[in-house]
Amino acid sequence: MDVILNQTAPIIAISCAGVFFMTGLLTGVWKFSCMMKSKEFVAPYYVDIAHRSALLYSYAAMLIAMFAYFSIFAEWVNISATIAPLLFFAIAIFNYIKLGIKNTTNNQLRDSENPAADKMIMGALAVAEIGGFFILLIGFFVRVLLL
Repeated sequence: MDVILNQTAPIIAISCAGVFFMTGLLTGVWKFSCMMKSKEFVAPYYVDIAHRSALLYSYAAMLIAMFAYFSIFAEWVNISATIAPLLFFAIAIFNYIKLGIKNTTNNQLRDSENPAADKMIMGALAVAEIGGFFILLIGFFVRVLLL
């Protein structure tokens, strides 16, 4: 156990996993509260999305932690590749919570105030999430091939 805790990238990812999971649990209470207050027993769309995404991103963060741990690349590469997707996971969860509080839409892109900015953010998100994990995945495969 101490071995994984001696690397910065896995520590960052595991820490994010814990924060994301706790956020998922807390938004679950929020979702349940909204459901109990609703005549149809449903929560606002983005309250539900915030809850589910936080839970799913917590497990994704643990997966990133493991690939960062096994990656053969330099620590700074693994840290950068770890932070990139986790940052966008956190931004997404925060945005879903904000949209859940507002409860004015069930489609953030359709009802966007700035579609051009949304396209740029979505492009950056794709590069960060896919690119970051791709680097860690390649680092893992290189390590396996060199065994």
